[in-house]
Amino acid sequence: MLQGIVNFIQTYRFIVIPFGVWFGIQLFKLLYDLVTTKKFNFKRIMQAGGMPSSHSAVVVALTTMIAKTEGIHSPLFGVSLIFSFVVMYDAAGVRRAAGKQAKLLNKIVETPGLTGVEVSEKLVEVLGHTPIQVFVGALLGLIVGLIV
Repeated sequence: MLQGIVNFIQTYRFIVIPFGVWFGIQLFKLLYDLVTTKKFNFKRIMQAGGMPSSHSAVVVALTTMIAKTEGIHSPLFGVSLIFSFVVMYDAAGVRRAAGKQAKLLNKIVETPGLTGVEVSEKLVEVLGHTPIQVFVGALLGLIVGLIV
C-alpha cells in the first residue's frame, strides 16, 4: 500500500508536488485566519490573495523541478519559467489592482446616499498579492522544488 502511494507520487510528481504545495499554503492561510479572527472560513482554502502567494509557490516549485529534471537549457524549462513570470506578474499586478478596485467599489456602494444601487453581496477584495507575498511564495516554491 505504502509502496503504491510512493510510486504514484514519483510517477505524477510534476502534478502531485505542486498541488501539495498549493494545498499546504492554502491550509496555512485557513488556519492563520482561524487563529487571528477566531472564525472558521472554509472558503479561505479556495480564495486567492494573502501571505504567501500559493500561485507563485506552485509555478516556481514546478519550474524548479523541471530545471532539476530536464535542465535549464530545455525548451520545457523555458516555457515553465516564462509561465512563472506571467503568473507572478499577474498576481502582483493585474489581480492586485482588481482587488483594490473591488474595495473602492464596495466602499462606494456602502456609502449612504451616494448611490441607489442595491447589492446582495460584496465584491471579493483580496484577489492579488503584494510583491513581498509573491516573493515569499516564490521562495517557498524554490525550496520545495529543490528538496523534492
